[in-house]
Amino acid sequence: MKRGDQLSKLNNNSEWDIIIIGGGSSGLGAAVDAATRGYKTVLFEAHDFAKATSSRSTKLLHGGVRYLAQGDIALVKEALRERGLLERNASHLAKKQVFVIPNYKWIDGPFYTIGLKIYDMLSKKLSLGKSEHISKSKALEMLPTVEPNGLHGGVIYYDGQFDDSRMAVNLAQTAVENGGAIFNYMKVTGLIKDNKNQIVGVKVKDEISGSEYEVKGKVVLNATGVFTNDILNMNDPNHKKTVVPSQGIHLVLDKSFLPGDNALMIPKTSDGRVLFAVPWHNRLVVGTTDVLVDHPSLEPRALEQEIEFVLSTASQYLVKKPTRKDVLSIFAGQRPLAAPDKEGGSTKEVSRNHKILVSETGLLSIIGGKWTTFRQMAEDFIDKAIDTGKIDRKPCKTENLSIHGNIPADQVDRTNHLYVYGSDIPAIKKLQQENPELAQKIHPNHEYTKAEIVWAVREEMAQKVEDILARRVRLLFVDARAAIDSAESVAKIIAKELGYDENWIANETKEFQELAKGYLLVNYQK
Repeated sequence: MKRGDQLSKLNNNSEWDIIIIGGGSSGLGAAVDAATRGYKTVLFEAHDFAKATSSRSTKLLHGGVRYLAQGDIALVKEALRERGLLERNASHLAKKQVFVIPNYKWIDGPFYTIGLKIYDMLSKKLSLGKSEHISKSKALEMLPTVEPNGLHGGVIYYDGQFDDSRMAVNLAQTAVENGGAIFNYMKVTGLIKDNKNQIVGVKVKDEISGSEYEVKGKVVLNATGVFTNDILNMNDPNHKKTVVPSQGIHLVLDKSFLPGDNALMIPKTSDGRVLFAVPWHNRLVVGTTDVLVDHPSLEPRALEQEIEFVLSTASQYLVKKPTRKDVLSIFAGQRPLAAPDKEGGSTKEVSRNHKILVSETGLLSIIGGKWTTFRQMAEDFIDKAIDTGKIDRKPCKTENLSIHGNIPADQVDRTNHLYVYGSDIPAIKKLQQENPELAQKIHPNHEYTKAEIVWAVREEMAQKVEDILARRVRLLFVDARAAIDSAESVAKIIAKELGYDENWIANETKEFQELAKGYLLVNYQK
């Protein structure tokens, strides 16, 4: 996946079948679906792939126990099916995760066991395992640092876990391998309409070179998540608000707060929200919150009440009580929820299902949804594009499509941090063998190597320090201070690969370090 090759495709095509705006899970999923069906497909992302919401998830592939409790059976069934497909189609990134719900009331045991048996049934042949009620001693064995006082027992169940931004990069590679043209740092600045007020293309600006293009296409798809309203505004300044951003935050802690491989799930906290504590890249991700916010942000900041909620709730259930100084990284993301028909209301009244809107100009927009169901969302999105009559009907081919990097599950070695690269591991090891300097660590306390920087620039279209440390390797998300310390050395390697000078290195280092301070809890005022 090389940017120069993609630019050649752009210059050699006079009209595309499908133009996609947005390089998060929805847009990249749609690009894979469209390209594999055989449509001439191009995608434009204004920043880096998964820069916003799609790199800031709870790292779970799940049906949604919460939605089951709310009675949304259809959504849960769809998500459980997609969870099972993804574990098969991207085994290097998606895996089974054991969850334990500790029971502090005797009624919780039978209540959650019955509910989760239904959860198991809904997943049918794609079930990851059978849930069961366990004793207090077994619960403490599986969650050695859970609060023992008042504990009656627990319920275990199985869901999926993955690396979100690595999945995004692999989807981009899959789209390219199937003939798609995929761009990061290519901003859509306008929509092109004909004399019948129908959209026939987009204006884009290359944020790297400054070049501008007019790109013609039969169908234009808006997959910009929490920024959907911006493109709809471009289309029609009087459009109705269609997306409500809901913010969720996560605190990243050392693994000592919950040793082992099992995750903790609290199905009902003090204000009714779900709380997870999930092992991820040898750290513990704790979250999330669910707060409606007025405006979308590319770099959202956690609110003080969100920080306090996560810390205080985690402290209720863990023997080792996390404090602000224990937080290695804090990140916030905003979900693009479909707005309710009436103004106001809580996030519980806003749909988690995805919706596809068709504007009078022919613009198609997808809103809502979640990472787990991205493949089904993409299938529905392209089917709706076909329904416009502007492109020929071709069948979806993604249900059993192997995503770039996929290897058999029994060949994935999760003790080696390179496992997220799957079938690309030999190529990265080759870089290390050819140049021993590239086998050196990016930071002494973490396993990521300099070869991964070179690989990300050459093969994964990384352009900036942030692209590397936030989304190709996940250092910013697992240890923000270590990421700040590593910025200059990463910038030097990128500069060598892309031919940049000392000024670029200095500016890029400073820019990343300023951004990364937002991931340090010490910078939040209490």
